[in-house]
Amino acid sequence: MTEEATVNPVSEGIVGLDEPKKMTREDWRKKKELEEQRKLGNAPAEVDEEGKDINPHIPQYISSVPWYIDPSKRPTLKHQRPQDEIEEQYSNIAEWYKRGVQENAVTTKFRKGACENCGAMTHKKKDCLERPRKVGAKFTGTSIAPDEHSQLCLSLDYDGKRDRWNGYDPEEHQRIVEEYAKVDLAKRTLKAQKLQDELASGKLDQEREHDSEDEDEDKYADDIDMPGQNFDSKRRITVRNLRIREDTAKYLRNLDPNSAYYDPKTRAMRESPYANTGKNSDEVGYAGDNFARYTGDTITMAQTQLFAWEAYERGSEVHLQADPTKLELLHCSFKVKKEDFKEKQRESILEKYGGQEHLDAPPRELLLAQTEDYVEYSRHGAVLKGLEKAIARSKYEEDVLINNHICIWGSYWKDGFWGYKCCHSMVKQSYCTGEAGIRVNISDCVPFEEGLAEPEEEEQPKTLLEMHQDKMKEKKKKKKNKKNKKHSSDSSDSEDEEKKKEKLKKALEAEDKRVKHVDAIMQLDERKRPYASLQEVKAPTEEEMEAFRMKRCRADDPMASFLGQ
Repeated sequence: MTEEATVNPVSEGIVGLDEPKKMTREDWRKKKELEEQRKLGNAPAEVDEEGKDINPHIPQYISSVPWYIDPSKRPTLKHQRPQDEIEEQYSNIAEWYKRGVQENAVTTKFRKGACENCGAMTHKKKDCLERPRKVGAKFTGTSIAPDEHSQLCLSLDYDGKRDRWNGYDPEEHQRIVEEYAKVDLAKRTLKAQKLQDELASGKLDQEREHDSEDEDEDKYADDIDMPGQNFDSKRRITVRNLRIREDTAKYLRNLDPNSAYYDPKTRAMRESPYANTGKNSDEVGYAGDNFARYTGDTITMAQTQLFAWEAYERGSEVHLQADPTKLELLHCSFKVKKEDFKEKQRESILEKYGGQEHLDAPPRELLLAQTEDYVEYSRHGAVLKGLEKAIARSKYEEDVLINNHICIWGSYWKDGFWGYKCCHSMVKQSYCTGEAGIRVNISDCVPFEEGLAEPEEEEQPKTLLEMHQDKMKEKKKKKKNKKNKKHSSDSSDSEDEEKKKEKLKKALEAEDKRVKHVDAIMQLDERKRPYASLQEVKAPTEEEMEAFRMKRCRADDPMASFLGQ
């Protein structure tokens, strides 16, 4: 009993942290399943104490708070983020030391604690930068220097200390521009006055009058680089730019993904981007790199280069760049010799085997003295009509006339029946009756297929009372149909208008969100901006286009500056 009494007070006096209770197997399994669902994105992510989502792929030993520190705390990532109380605060980019003196106040009396030499309050006599006076301002009380600005204590970061434009005033550059503009205006005025004096005295030289118009414009013409080129002064070479900025990029000429392939590494598009649009290569400004390769003297140049390689392999010392004239003469003589060799070979074959009469035979049309081409000639031999393109014929028989008909079946149509135009007969494969058949069909006769139908039984005549009742029933039906049509059309129109308004409202809200999102992204650093390539790209709807037009800020709008207020 005494031992227990001694132990109990000690155990009651200890204030320790309770370890978390051991989880059951079922709770552990549920916890693991929830973590897997969060990793797959099927369950919402866990939220920390600040309301921010925790990435489910972060390990538990990073996000969870140890139980021996505070078991009641939820998982958090606050310790992973920059701490405001620890982070250093640096000066703004607009803050800099003030230069010069204060111009707003002029002091006429010496003030206690001021510089004894010049009388300024912002420094002492030992720090004064003025020439030491014979009698200081403390004793004279005159010519008191103005006070300097009380300088700020700037705290600059790594980039701020090394910024060579830090503290630069842009108005300084504006003063330089204005000064050069004044000098240019004075030069022009002086030049005009000089020309006026020379005109008045008659000493103006014609050549000088012609050259002086473009003197200022062409003064620095030799120093201007060619478009698309720049000069590298370090390596002393001329560098060719990849593309002139004013030209349209090749990949923007046709945005169809199935159009010509653009190689981003070599910036080459060999095929024409307008190949599937139906445009001719002469109508477009760019028809692919292959079009430029296979036009003009490019093919001739390639043939000459091929001939030079083949001649070099056979022992001839020729080169396209080293001896172009020699290579051209050699190529021309080679082509003449090649034609002569072909002609001699042809003649030798004809001498050996014969058959010259077959080669000298006239064309087939002249031999048979007939052709299917219809051509009309004038008195002078010019073609008036004919030589037209042949009509594409189908695999079925066409223009086949049977049973004395002069028109084909289907050349005549009447009352939903096909027939022959020559005799107006509605029976297929019948014999043509000519004008007589037309006269018979003009009279009131029933077509053959209708005549085969059995005559219907005649209806019994109705009484006046039955006829009146039928008329009343038809009138009631017409009224009901009109009311139903009117009601349905009004309701459908109103529903369509309401749907359009709802869609437009949603589109306006989405446009506002998009503009805010773009503004937020533009405020971020370029290295911290998210990727935009993973977003889904689709064509905008009519409501989205209308919302964009309504929310768009126009630069020429005089009230554009008041929209944000």
